Amino acid sequence: MDERYLSVDQAAEVLGTSVRFPRRLIEERRITYVKVGRHVRIPESALREFIAANTVQPRRRGSVLRAVAA
Repeated sequence: MDERYLSVDQAAEVLGTSVRFPRRLIEERRITYVKVGRHVRIPESALREFIAANTVQPRRRGSVLRAVAA
């Protein structure tokens, strides 16, 4: 069990958000988390998966212009 588990505060820092955002992700069950007693921990791998799943790739400029012209 070499995985690193982050507190909600640490997860917010990694995401560059307020603490409310990871708490909302947990409440809505949009991210995997572990409860240890009253403490909530987010596996670092779950945070990486969330970031990867929500990363939007930019379009090439030419494809955007063709889409608008069509």
